Amino acid sequence: MEQARTALAERIAERRAGVGDPRALVGEMRRSVLLVPSDGGGGLWSAHSGGVRWICAFTDEEALARFGRERGLGERPLEYAALLGARIVDEIVPSLGEPAGLAVDIATEDGSMFFPPVTGIVPDAAAVDVEVEEAGRGR
Repeated sequence: MEQARTALAERIAERRAGVGDPRALVGEMRRSVLLVPSDGGGGLWSAHSGGVRWICAFTDEEALARFGRERGLGERPLEYAALLGARIVDEIVPSLGEPAGLAVDIATEDGSMFFPPVTGIVPDAAAVDVEVEEAGRGR
């Protein structure tokens, strides 16, 4: 039996198809409980690409398991934290001290979505598209 997609996975599918409201997608991400695998050292799994640190999160256990298989971990269950998307982008991203965003369902063909560190997704202090005056320097 095929598992029903989460509301966030549905919004992602809409945007990837060129329909749906981007604001609704961000709102759904913020309301969704996402599964973020542990990196084995007590932190959250992330990857660097394009000068951004991406926190990897998944909409359900099936998407998380697919990620584990692609990483060569076989069928071994991954440890993960269940976190609200809002907590990830509002608290965790700014605490990293570098440009960071959220990558959702990266192992799902035609189902991934990236939420970059820009205004409207992360707090202004963590957004790369906002000039922040700090001790006379811009960001």
